Amino acid sequence: MKKHIVSSLVLAFLLPLSLISQEKFTLSGTISESSSNETLIGVNVIFPEVGKGVVTNEYGFYSITLPQGNYKLQVSYLGFKDIVQQINLNEDKKINFQLNESSEMLDEVIITEKAEKINIKKPQMSLNKLSASTIKQIPVVLGEADVIKSIILLPGVTSGGEGASGFNVRGGAADQNLILLDEATIFNSSHLFGFFSVFNPDAIKDIKLYKGGIPAKYGGRVSSVLDIYQKEGNSKNYKLSGGLGAVSSRLLAEGPIVKDKGAFLIGGRASYAHLFLPLFDNDNIAYFYDLNTKLNYKLNDNNNIYLSGYFGRDVFRIDESFENIYGNTVLNLRWNHLFSDKLFSNLSLIYSDYFYGLELDFVGFKWNSGIRNFNLKYDLKHYLSDNFQLNYGINNIYFRFNPGEIKPNSPESGILREKLIDKYANEFGAYIDAEHKVSNNLTLQYGVRLSNFIRLGQDELNIYQNNNPLLFNSELQIYESAEPVGTESISRSKQIETFTNFEPRVSLAYAFNDNTSIKASYNRMAQYLHLLSNTSSPTPLDVWTPSGRYIKPQLLNQYAIGYFKNIKDNEYSIETEIFYKDIKNRIDYIDGADLIANNAIEQDILNGEARAYGLELLLRKNEGKFKGWLAYTLSKSEQRTPGRTPIETGINNGEWYNTPYDKTHDISFNGSYELNKKWKFGTNFVFQTGQPTNYPSGQFEFQGLVIPIYDGPRNDQRLPSYHRIDISATLTPRKNKSRKWQGEWVFSVYNLYNRKNAASITFGRNTDTGVNEATRTAIFGIVPAVTYNFKF
Repeated sequence: MKKHIVSSLVLAFLLPLSLISQEKFTLSGTISESSSNETLIGVNVIFPEVGKGVVTNEYGFYSITLPQGNYKLQVSYLGFKDIVQQINLNEDKKINFQLNESSEMLDEVIITEKAEKINIKKPQMSLNKLSASTIKQIPVVLGEADVIKSIILLPGVTSGGEGASGFNVRGGAADQNLILLDEATIFNSSHLFGFFSVFNPDAIKDIKLYKGGIPAKYGGRVSSVLDIYQKEGNSKNYKLSGGLGAVSSRLLAEGPIVKDKGAFLIGGRASYAHLFLPLFDNDNIAYFYDLNTKLNYKLNDNNNIYLSGYFGRDVFRIDESFENIYGNTVLNLRWNHLFSDKLFSNLSLIYSDYFYGLELDFVGFKWNSGIRNFNLKYDLKHYLSDNFQLNYGINNIYFRFNPGEIKPNSPESGILREKLIDKYANEFGAYIDAEHKVSNNLTLQYGVRLSNFIRLGQDELNIYQNNNPLLFNSELQIYESAEPVGTESISRSKQIETFTNFEPRVSLAYAFNDNTSIKASYNRMAQYLHLLSNTSSPTPLDVWTPSGRYIKPQLLNQYAIGYFKNIKDNEYSIETEIFYKDIKNRIDYIDGADLIANNAIEQDILNGEARAYGLELLLRKNEGKFKGWLAYTLSKSEQRTPGRTPIETGINNGEWYNTPYDKTHDISFNGSYELNKKWKFGTNFVFQTGQPTNYPSGQFEFQGLVIPIYDGPRNDQRLPSYHRIDISATLTPRKNKSRKWQGEWVFSVYNLYNRKNAASITFGRNTDTGVNEATRTAIFGIVPAVTYNFKF
């Protein structure tokens, strides 16, 4: 009897302990850089003993829920020293961590568990990240560190060639890339027609390129998302950094508004090569300038506000008779709010404007066009448990499109003012996305985006017989513009056309062990904006137009599967993916289409389809004095526009043809070697299959002029293959350690062996010899450069 009572008492005592041991608590906080209070994105917060972990979001916040107990916690981030400490999780705790840069630490902390292993198990695939420090080590033309030129070294990413704007991802067009700077849309990412990007590397904190498996929070484009965040500014000390280059210089200042609570950042760049042109009797001018700004203030532990902006302009002038000015303006006001240790929110009010201006003095008129939008975004991240997280939110974008306006530049010009009809639209999106760890081996990310696009009324809209703006002449076998039978005016409060699309997204990762996994993804996306351009690379004169009565939204289905492996404790890694994507309603242009100042673009286009597929391979060396990667892509990109009826020929007789951005082989290598604390060396090698084009198949003579004949399939020939090698050497004086002013010299050579890569090939008759000939146009040969970077 006594023994039974004792057993009951022990059981009664142990049962509450068992219940308590199952109770869970949440650890949350923010992680920042110790020297500046700059929050860090993508920091790994790992509990290696139980195989649990989380990464910080775009604002440095993390949250993880675990059963009560004592744990070893590891905080790890590339370029910073790990933090390892014991945590007694017996209640909800908020702990903010500050990381020190590796170079500032004297004692090495050796960690046996590598935090990078968690990436093997994450379902996100087709994602590439680059740090600002990596970008600055990559040798590029004219010595200017460049975001766009750097991502072109990644698998699946190509350019249209030297001097070409934008970039192409997995066989997609440049207008199919969503480019975000602090959440604001950038419509033109290039300065000086592609020689530089609009992103100041000194002001950049984080860069992510999504090529596939795109999370549901992103929408509006069907090829990729380039998501860039600016630094927030140093809230501890005043700092100044910059660089002096051969053709441009930059300066960035940051410091506290209120110490440890608020900070400012302001950075500017400008090119000045045009200042030397008069010395060579050249009156032409080509230069750019831009300005990055950011303010942040911590109201309290649960509320932060941010104000960020960008302003950039390019100026191109020829002999006072021609002037071209274009650029982006963006502004974003954000509020971060922490509802609880498990629910984080971000509210953004965003303004974005792309302007294009042209003045022709010898003709006597000015031309301007552009696109302006206002965007309201509200995103929430809910850390429901250590195995399940939800992301959800909404955003609404109002667009105003200015296709073009002509004005006389003087009363004597004789030019009449003419305004193309403004267009208006509204795009709404709502999404929910789950990150779900099903087991130790299987992790899922799945969600859906609901997008709705409304083409709003405009002052004048053409009406066509049978609602057909493009006619087919069966006798001549050509398309002809239909004459409008009238026009209608529709109030802006009314709808011309409405489109609604469900966009499911799903990704999964199955980890065989800590070092090996396979991943697969599917995503459907809709794009409602179209860039009207019949050139292989976007130009500032190209005009954006919304979907509507005659232009349908582009719809993408993309599938990908990949194999990922870490080797020798993450010293090396292998990433390989196979992808396939098809796009419906990709617009194409009839032969002879005129897109400039066209108020009835529907008379020159047809809706077709596109597809792209390929294999990507990325080999990385992640640690040691020598680091770098080798990327290879084998791919195909095609487009087809069949006739609308059996008698119509369509475009290219309705057959598949190469898109202008089809590159069969794409090989790139990037390597950096740290010889010692004083010298670092870097190199690139790039090889791409030549860009598709058309060569004349014959010629005829008319009134003394030789006219080439182009009658073959579209893009049936190619330019010669593109390849080059770049090298750089960085000299850091030893005396940097003993003084506040720190500087470095960067010596670089672009296109080391002086390859004359063809930007284009033109055909004509030599006026001296009378012989027909092909002329190769090359932008750059070998280009040496010297840049001096400094900070204090």
